[in-house]
Formats: sequence, C-alpha cells, structure tokens
Amino acid sequence: MTSQTNEQALEAAIEKHLTGTNLEEIRTSDTYGIASDRQALYRGGNGYYIGDRLDFNVRYGIDEYRFWSFLETTQKDELAKLKKQSDWKLKILERLDRMIKKYGVLRIWRKGLDVDEAHFTMMYPLPLASSSEKVHENFESNQFSVTRQVRYSLTNPGEEIDMVIFINGLPFATMELKNHWT
Repeated sequence: MTSQTNEQALEAAIEKHLTGTNLEEIRTSDTYGIASDRQALYRGGNGYYIGDRLDFNVRYGIDEYRFWSFLETTQKDELAKLKKQSDWKLKILERLDRMIKKYGVLRIWRKGLDVDEAHFTMMYPLPLASSSEKVHENFESNQFSVTRQVRYSLTNPGEEIDMVIFINGLPFATMELKNHWT
C-alpha cells in the first residue's frame, strides 16, 4: 500500500491516534453513522472526542459544544445559580473572555472561573494513584477533543488552523502541518 504524504493524511493519522477513528473513516463507515452521536466517538484511541469545526466560536475562541457539555455534565448546580438570568450564557462567555485576556488560559484551568455567585472548575487535574475515587471520576469527566481545519479569524473568515486540541472546549494547542514532499 502506498503511504499518503499529503497534509490531510497526516491530519487523519493524528486524529485516529487520539480518537481511535477519523473523519474519513466516519464518512465511509456505517458503524458510526455520520457522527450524529458524539459520545459514541469518545474514548477510542487515547480518549479524545472528534471535534466539529462548526462548534468553534470565533469571537470567544472556544469549542462551544464541548465547553457547555463539560459544564452541564459536571457542574449543574453552579450553572443553576446563573440560569435564572436571561443572558446567562453570554455572561459566562464574556467573563471567560475577559479573564483569559487578563490572565491566560492556564490560570483559568488552575483556578477556575467565577461568575457572580457561581464558581466553575474548568479542568480537573490528573489524580495520583492514592487519590480518592471521586478525584479519579472528576478527571475522567474532562473532555479532550481534537478539531481539524478550524476557522479562527473574524476579519479573514477563510483562514484556518490545521488542527486544534481542546480541553473542555478551551484551546490547548494548535498545529499547522507541513511536509517536505508537497
């Protein structure tokens, strides 16, 4: 079999390693359908979700689907404190945007995010072997994802980053893939 040396093949190989499958396999296989069940595509490979580039909110620089999914599944009580307000989602996003611009995303993962009377943990740390079962469960609730061809610019909507890795919807790393042959 001839090896593929183009950029798309490299993206597919990285995605398959992280998630256990890739978009090309999903499109040609009836096993998964057309990614309608996002949970079914998780915990293969090394435990990453396959992200959808349409879920990326360019204004706030987050994968909104993973961001809200993480908060809804891990911190319903804290969200309930804000859901009484009509613009609660916008309030959270605006606060997140201000805090990331002021302190950076690493501080948000370490310290969390405070919005009015609610406190959100934005990432659960890797547990030690001696950690409690709850600490292990919390870490397992993190949502790691990889998304291909992310459009990131409001002023130049055609510009794309080849791959972005997210933790709970917040970008962790970007990759611009190149090779010497093409």
